[in-house]
Amino acid sequence: MTGREQIDGVLREFAPQVLATLVRRYGQFDACEDAVQEALLAATVQWPGQGVPKQPRAWLLTVATRALIDEWRADSARRRRETAAALDAPGYAPVADLADDHPGDDRDDTLALLFLCCHPALSPPSQLALTLRAVGGLTTAQIAAAFLVPEATIARRIVRAKQRIRDAGARFELPAQPQRTERLGVVLHALYLIFNEGYTTSSGSALQRTDLTAEAIRLTRLLHRLLPGEAEVAGLLALMLLTDARRAGRTDPDGRIVPLAEQQRDKWDAAGIVEGQAILTRNLGSGPVGPYQLQAAIAALHDEAPTAEATDWPQILALYDVLTTIAPGPVVTLSRAVALAHVHGPRAGLAILGTLDTDQRMAHTHRLEAVRAHLLEQAGDIAAARDSYFQAARMTASLPEQRYLQLRAARLRSAGPPGGSG
Repeated sequence: MTGREQIDGVLREFAPQVLATLVRRYGQFDACEDAVQEALLAATVQWPGQGVPKQPRAWLLTVATRALIDEWRADSARRRRETAAALDAPGYAPVADLADDHPGDDRDDTLALLFLCCHPALSPPSQLALTLRAVGGLTTAQIAAAFLVPEATIARRIVRAKQRIRDAGARFELPAQPQRTERLGVVLHALYLIFNEGYTTSSGSALQRTDLTAEAIRLTRLLHRLLPGEAEVAGLLALMLLTDARRAGRTDPDGRIVPLAEQQRDKWDAAGIVEGQAILTRNLGSGPVGPYQLQAAIAALHDEAPTAEATDWPQILALYDVLTTIAPGPVVTLSRAVALAHVHGPRAGLAILGTLDTDQRMAHTHRLEAVRAHLLEQAGDIAAARDSYFQAARMTASLPEQRYLQLRAARLRSAGPPGGSG
């Protein structure tokens, strides 16, 4: 790992924690986020030459706090207005209290920040977008890729969400049980999307970001301790563990993607699989079966198979049939098409993919063309498969996925048509 990568990893880890601490102390989400951004900028300038501080979180918190003080003191009239508003708004500390705080406070408020971002004053899409930005540290482009919508749409949602949080005078605290339950669905969805962005990044040179997957797992563990009776929280934690357990087998020594069917299963994390299976077994059926429990059950079937050929695809297809009923969507349909192809042949899977061709959400992802290419290859339609691989490669901003898809297309080109001499 390079020095630059190490610094980026530290910043991604601590930025949400620093933001959470500032919002707890002083409120004013917008101002706190701006201050954190200034601290991150200062770190990117100073740390490469001076080295990462021994206490990077405290360093960032100190710099961000000073940025807040400087901003609030820059204009005396504005300072008076903000101080008056702070005195009237529940949960907001007056500016004078800034000097009495201790930037070294190591309390982790990230879970409270997560629930704040899912405030009922926001629409569910805005809750998700703000959470992914503030807690997950994702860019608007990455969030747009997760939602399958244009980047400008996400930018507008985040701006409106921060305005509504401020106007609602939201308190920075874990909500009481009834409100906590109301917000839980959005919280789980946000953690799920943060994990997914870490497991397969939507852009850049790396296939995965372990800082994001680790943080998503950490927060979901905290949530599971907070709400041990919520079966879907347990289901999401099991899903993350069972999926993350395959991480070491997903690339070869040169960093190239290895598809699931070709992975060396002895590289998988056996302890993670055992823990995920245990959580799923304890909680499956303890409450209404939801999408995260179903996806965890599917992940468990993949992990339990000693070889790719031994995978119980009929059972996986049956689970996807249920998932399609309770949580329909294009991504579920895409995954079901793969399972259907394994059970009934690639043409059956291709027929299901055809139903997604007019879904505008699929226009913002390469995955439809990538799956289509794979099934066309299995069906023996080599020319069409090659075209779809190239089309999928053009649609993704992930360099590892681009290389993988281009390589698949190139191999088909060198192989020639079925039965040919090439």
